[in-house]
Amino acid sequence: MWVLKSEDAGLGGPYVFRVTAERARTLGRGPQADFIIDSPLISRVHCRLVVINKELVVENLGSTNGIFINGRQVERSTLHAGDRLRAGRIEFTISTD
Repeated sequence: MWVLKSEDAGLGGPYVFRVTAERARTLGRGPQADFIIDSPLISRVHCRLVVINKELVVENLGSTNGIFINGRQVERSTLHAGDRLRAGRIEFTISTD
């Protein structure tokens, strides 16, 4: 299991989200997202997280503000333990559980 954890208490957090291999999960501010973050810089469905061959992959879903891994903007990327994923102003640290 992969864990996304954010300590951003001033931005509606802290947030802890768990991603398993059973199915893809979406992150966004809309009710259709699996992981909901109430932030104006997060799109309704901002990105998708999926486990492929035991690796966590994140994919931007056409969000206005994009996604960043360790400070670098990406459209799709494999995440590793210790990486930092930013969507809007929320930054998550990636770990395994």
